[in-house]
Amino acid sequence: MGQDQTKQQIEKGLKLYQSNQTDKALNVWTKVLEKTSDPGGKFRVLGCLITAHSEMGKYKEMLKYALAQIDTAREMEDPDYLTEGYLNLARSNEKLCDFQKTVSYCKTCLNMQGTTVSLQLNGQVCLSMGNAFLGLSVFQKALESYEKALRYAHNNDDKMLECRVCCSLGNIYIQLKDYEKALFFPCKAAELVNDYGKGWSLKYRAMSQYHMSVAYRKLDRLPDAMECCEESMKIALQHGDRPLQALCLLNFADIHRCRSDVDLCTMKVHCLSEGIFRSRGQQEELREQVVKFLQCVEELELYCGMCGESIGERNQKLQALPCSHIFHLKCLQTNGTKGCPKCRQSSMKPGFV
Repeated sequence: MGQDQTKQQIEKGLKLYQSNQTDKALNVWTKVLEKTSDPGGKFRVLGCLITAHSEMGKYKEMLKYALAQIDTAREMEDPDYLTEGYLNLARSNEKLCDFQKTVSYCKTCLNMQGTTVSLQLNGQVCLSMGNAFLGLSVFQKALESYEKALRYAHNNDDKMLECRVCCSLGNIYIQLKDYEKALFFPCKAAELVNDYGKGWSLKYRAMSQYHMSVAYRKLDRLPDAMECCEESMKIALQHGDRPLQALCLLNFADIHRCRSDVDLCTMKVHCLSEGIFRSRGQQEELREQVVKFLQCVEELELYCGMCGESIGERNQKLQALPCSHIFHLKCLQTNGTKGCPKCRQSSMKPGFV
């Protein structure tokens, strides 16, 4: 497979990936990797595979492709490709929480004598290094790295990088328990998405909304936290971003825990897990979550006493009767009786809830 055909197939995979056909995109890219004779094309398709496996949460596969990419860059003896390869190697180790290796590879990137292209990657290198230092709880060095990353972002007018750095700054202030600053930075990231992000991936919006949700929760602004987390989860489910889905599930649990809604928290987690397993076709795990969800519904009596369907799973019109039993409004309208279908109390005057 020559250079032109390699380029066409990579673009085909990108279109499939952007339309959420991840498996088909991976299939196209894997075939390109096997057949291409173009080193530059091989390097680029490895980059696509690294990004896809990162967003799928398959970090060991991500590392495998990053190692293959650095080998390709060494064969090409191009400092720009080497810088990008070491950056992806640093990111892979960051995801696997091997933070010492991440710092080491980032330093290698910064010491590379590349062209302007390599220098433009330095902001992303500093961001990854800051994340690694944060993982090691070396807060001062983390802040220094984030400040450098922001400087690169401003100098290169790189709004995407600025957005990512703001989210990481929100995360560090969560750790340091300055919750006002922890909210300020992801709000700044959300502003960048609104002002400049028309052509960006939705993952930037999802990322900023998640970090805002965590800060709102810490500030005890639970309705705002829930709204942001639901928005982030919606995008994560749409794009198959499994790591973000996991973070949102944990945050949902923390929000309900803050409300002391332990039972509702458990039900919410089972409901969302059901949606994830259904979208991935994992039938055994799906059945397990459905059973757990139905057990929670039964324990909380969150079901319509007429049709037996669960209440609270999706947006529906409900009616509470004076006896406090809750039904679907459409079920009551078709009931035809004058008493509560559950306890037979005679008054059908609607309640206030």
